[in-house]
Amino acid sequence: MKQQAEQQVLDFDGQARERLIQWIRNRMEEFDITMEVLEAALIAEAARPKYRDAFGNRWDGQGERPDWLRRAINAGQDIEHFRC
Repeated sequence: MKQQAEQQVLDFDGQARERLIQWIRNRMEEFDITMEVLEAALIAEAARPKYRDAFGNRWDGQGERPDWLRRAINAGQDIEHFRC
């Protein structure tokens, strides 16, 4: 019984996934978005810094936090203040 219920959930998730994919494809066609344009936008977004301060320091969110951000957080500043 439990296995049957799990399979129904998986089937539903698969159907929902397929509907979502079709919806995305329709929107891409509607707005004339090609895979190349989408890829370029995703690459550009990934290259953008995630955090920045008023002095031009930047951090992409990868690896260890840089000293400037760690000092600001230790001084009581919320990290969200620096989010781009």
